[in-house]
Amino acid sequence: MSNINESLQQLLELDGAKAASLVDSESGMVLGEAGSGLDMELAAAGNSQVVKAKLDTIKNLELNEELVDIMITLDSQYHLIRPIKSQKGLFFYLVLDISKSNLALARRKVQNVETALEV
Repeated sequence: MSNINESLQQLLELDGAKAASLVDSESGMVLGEAGSGLDMELAAAGNSQVVKAKLDTIKNLELNEELVDIMITLDSQYHLIRPIKSQKGLFFYLVLDISKSNLALARRKVQNVETALEV
């Protein structure tokens, strides 16, 4: 089991990782953050709205599915959002440099870190 800071440090070990945070999607507040290059408080608030909108859409479409992750691709960055299955209402937010990262490896790492997280 890993605490929040250990989990975020593990995510920053990924090639191309720039910043990571654990976010409460209900309040939009950061519970922990690591790395640099982004205002994580602002990013957390905005991405909480993204998560809420996607969950509402899934519900409204009556899809019997769970949200696994959301990937946003910018010109030079990947933004990966992964809800924590064992901690409803929390999600990891990871920012990666496209030119230095492997998206498949990053998704796997976030999944592994998620399963070991203890809040």
